[in-house]
Amino acid sequence: MSLETARRVLRIEAEAIRDLQERLDGRFERAVELLLGCRGRVVVTGMGKSGLIGRKIAATFSSTGSPALFLHPAEALHGDLGMLVSGDVLLAISYGGDTDEIIGLLDRTKRLGIPLVTLTGNPRSALGAASDVVLDISVREEACSLNLAPTASTTAALAMGDALAISLLDRRGFGEEDFAALHPSGRLGKRLLRVENLMHAGDRLPSVLPETPIPDVIYEISRKGLGMAVVVEKDGRLAGIVTDGDLRRLMEKRRAGALELTAADCMSPKPVTIRRGEFAAAALRLMEERKITSIVVVDGEESVEGVVHLHDLWTLELF
Repeated sequence: MSLETARRVLRIEAEAIRDLQERLDGRFERAVELLLGCRGRVVVTGMGKSGLIGRKIAATFSSTGSPALFLHPAEALHGDLGMLVSGDVLLAISYGGDTDEIIGLLDRTKRLGIPLVTLTGNPRSALGAASDVVLDISVREEACSLNLAPTASTTAALAMGDALAISLLDRRGFGEEDFAALHPSGRLGKRLLRVENLMHAGDRLPSVLPETPIPDVIYEISRKGLGMAVVVEKDGRLAGIVTDGDLRRLMEKRRAGALELTAADCMSPKPVTIRRGEFAAAALRLMEERKITSIVVVDGEESVEGVVHLHDLWTLELF
C-alpha cells in the first residue's frame, strides 16, 4: 500500500514538472532578462509552504552568482519593507495568486520601480495582473490523496526557480572558479580545492639534483615519505622524477655498482605535471588515468613548485 502511494506521488510530481517544460515560452525569457539586468538583489518572497520553497530558491540564486535574499511578506509589512530597495527585482511565489501579505508589498514595489516576477498557478489573479512577468506553475492535481496539501505545486515552483537560477548561471558565464569562490567550506569546498592548497613545497618537497648520488636520493625519498623525489636542475627547472619503483628496478638490473650511480641515471625524464591553479579533482583524475601516485607541480617555465601525492587527495574523503 505504501509503495503504491509513493509511486503515485512521484508520478504526479514528475508529470507536474513535465507540464512545465511544455509551457515554457517567451515569458520565461523575459523573466531571465529582468533578473539578469537586476542591479540589486533578487528578493524572493512567499507565504507558508511557498515561503519555504522561496528560501531554497533564494539560496540557489546566491550560490550560483545571482545575489539574492528571502523576504518574509508578513514580516515585511511589520517593519522589514526596508529590505526592498531600488534596483532589486521581486520574485513572488503564490500558487493562488491572492496572498494578501504579498499583495501588500505591491505599493512599495511600484513606488520604487521594482520589477515583479511571479510564479503562480493562477495567472489571471490579482498578483498575476500586477506582475511584469507571470510564469504559470499550475498543476493538474496535488500529490496529496486529498488533493489539498501543497505537494506537486511546491515541486513545480521549486523546479521553475531552479530553471531560472541555472539559466542565469549560464547567461552570466558562471564557471567552476566562481563556484569555488562561493563554496570554500564543507565537502563541496574541499572538492573544489586547488592543487596549490595541497601540494608539498619548500622544505616538504623531496628534491635532488641530477648529479645527486643514489644513496642520497634514497635518503631524501625516505626522509620526505612520499615514495619519490623530484629531480631539479640548478636553475629550478624540472629534469625528471625518481620513485621507489625506479630504485628497485635499478637495484635488480645493476646489483653491483648501483649505489655509485646518480639520480640522472635512473630518473624518468618526462614525468606527468600539473599547474598549481588546477582543481584537486583534476589531479586525481590524471593520477587515475596514468596509474601514478604523484604529480609534479610546475609553472609556465617548467620550474618546479611542488608535488601533490595521491594520499593528499584521499585524506579529503571525497573521491
